[in-house]
Amino acid sequence: MENTLRGRVAIVTGAGSPRGMGHTMAIGLVRAGARVAMLDINREWLTPSVDEVREVGGPECALAIVADVTDPEAVERAVQQTIAQLGGLHILVNNAGTNPRAAGFQLSSRNFWDIPLAAWDKVVAVNLSAPFYMARAVVSYLRQQGWGRIIGVTTSVDTMFGKRRVPYGPSKAGHEALVATMAEELEGSGVTANVLVPGGPTNTNFFASKSETERAALIQPEVMQAPLEWLASDASQTFNGRRIVAYH
Repeated sequence: MENTLRGRVAIVTGAGSPRGMGHTMAIGLVRAGARVAMLDINREWLTPSVDEVREVGGPECALAIVADVTDPEAVERAVQQTIAQLGGLHILVNNAGTNPRAAGFQLSSRNFWDIPLAAWDKVVAVNLSAPFYMARAVVSYLRQQGWGRIIGVTTSVDTMFGKRRVPYGPSKAGHEALVATMAEELEGSGVTANVLVPGGPTNTNFFASKSETERAALIQPEVMQAPLEWLASDASQTFNGRRIVAYH
């Protein structure tokens, strides 16, 4: 995939965590020749992650933007900053995600009737509202240039619809429905919308208590790189409203 994405500019949300898919996907995009705006709310994570990406692609390949993707105004500013500083925009990777534990909620029960309203609101804001805000903020620019890629990172079907998956599962199911709707409305515009999932439990910060041995048995974030690079390229032009399971 070397140089397949040369001249392209991407935004990756949730790109700060050193043990995360966003960070790993940003590296893959840069290796393929793209420049990447890396968005995250956590400055402490984001700065070293961007430095690592720059070691791969050089000092101009990555832009660090500290932004809360659940804030529509912050999203608009981040998109405009990307276009102004990187000279354009072609690819949006809606990767930012959370679950109750990662959002700081200690749940005594996972039954839906016991989920605190604050936990529901936070997870839905990050996993569903934020992808909508991001896509809404970029789509006019992408449609005007007649080329663009919107890629939503969701989760496995059994996670979306399984027992005791509230609010994470429903929020990701909503994100996937959003991508399907966008794909139909964007058909023929040169802008596509697709879903990319790792294919199972993945070695990220969602699993705080696992040992390194247990983590080695999980799917590794690097599994996302090759399919993402293809989805972001010219080769995927006729691929729209589809779902790729990276592990397969």
